[in-house]
Amino acid sequence: MGTGGTVERRTILKAAGATAATLGLAATTGCGGDSGSSGDGAVTLRYAWWGGEPRTIAIKKTIALFEKKYPKIKIKPEFTDYQAFWEKFQTQASGGNPPDVFQNAVGFLRKYDKRGVLLDLKSQADSGNLSLDNFRNGVLANGQVDGKQLGIPVGANTMALVIDLKAFKKAGVEAKMGWTWDEYFAALQTIQDKLKIAGDTGYHGIMYLYDLYLRQNGKAFFTDSDLGFTEDDLTQWWTDAYKRVKSGLVADPKKIEQVQPKSGLSAGLAASEFTWDNFSIRYEGEGESDYGLAPIPTMDGKHTGQYLGSLMLSGFSGTKHPKEVAQFISFMVHDPEVGKIMGYDRGILATTEQYDAFTPTDPTNKGVKAYEEEVAKGGVLGKITPHPSGADVIEAAFLRIGGEVSQGKTKPADASKALFSEAKAAFAG
Repeated sequence: MGTGGTVERRTILKAAGATAATLGLAATTGCGGDSGSSGDGAVTLRYAWWGGEPRTIAIKKTIALFEKKYPKIKIKPEFTDYQAFWEKFQTQASGGNPPDVFQNAVGFLRKYDKRGVLLDLKSQADSGNLSLDNFRNGVLANGQVDGKQLGIPVGANTMALVIDLKAFKKAGVEAKMGWTWDEYFAALQTIQDKLKIAGDTGYHGIMYLYDLYLRQNGKAFFTDSDLGFTEDDLTQWWTDAYKRVKSGLVADPKKIEQVQPKSGLSAGLAASEFTWDNFSIRYEGEGESDYGLAPIPTMDGKHTGQYLGSLMLSGFSGTKHPKEVAQFISFMVHDPEVGKIMGYDRGILATTEQYDAFTPTDPTNKGVKAYEEEVAKGGVLGKITPHPSGADVIEAAFLRIGGEVSQGKTKPADASKALFSEAKAAFAG
């Protein structure tokens, strides 16, 4: 990264990633559904995750490896897409019947800890059933809440700016390490003037991007139990965004909706889009241009506010088989062969054993690895912002209300009041 107020030039990294991993539910006790022990002493664990077909194929291969090493532990897979996963999980948790092991994310940890759903894996680590060693770049802390280890990371990712390389080159603008927000928007204005397309697809509703912006300004989206910014802060953010939509610098939200589920970037409606770095493979598959990963703009030419997010594995507090749950999770995050099979599907591999075992050969995954390594080398990575119970609801509200602002349906000040009202209700729930 640039130091002080200087701005260094950098080569834009080739877009990279893996299938999209990037981003609730009632106090329970009891057993994990159909899991249990058979007459021959074998244990069955239910394992649930969300994701597309490539992830499911890969995970089933890793399950086969685990069952070969642990023949007395059988794994019953359950999988669906993201929205359906959490809807189903909420019902299961309310009924005391969630899976023994399940994919999780930081926005759900406090929520389910508050409701007694999550197994504290620290005790299993202390008993020798789970290794907490060799996690890269401090990412293990993402699964910790109030001294408890509620999730074990399987991958790591960070926010990035995906750009249309051809558009940037044709307009004669460069993405630079350490560039400021003013420089970023000036570059997008040049693109709009020369190419007659919008500069950005619509940054205003991305909670995690606003979190970075706040962190650059000494705040954060969340504290341990509340929002970490004011209504005036958010009103200014959405006011500026709406002006850019009206001027055409940010793409018309109605046009973005028309091309969904395709991205506005890959549809050629804009020249850049903020997202998690390991989501970036979608653009190569959808679009006809070339795409690259570029740095997050800054306030001071250095600090991006970035941190490593992660998907993780959690256990059910009421499982009949906590030892086997811990052994399964430990295998899935440390075994080198599992790392080779999963690759960067859920982000950069979280442990050194798996990171060293997998060598990306395609340009996309090479790019994600290079991007995250350069960000880490720049010394800008901080700790993830705490996510209180209700964070998942607030993220959805931020996206929805931000969309209403961009379409002129809600004034920024009214939208800010609405977000704070919904956040208060989410925290109370």
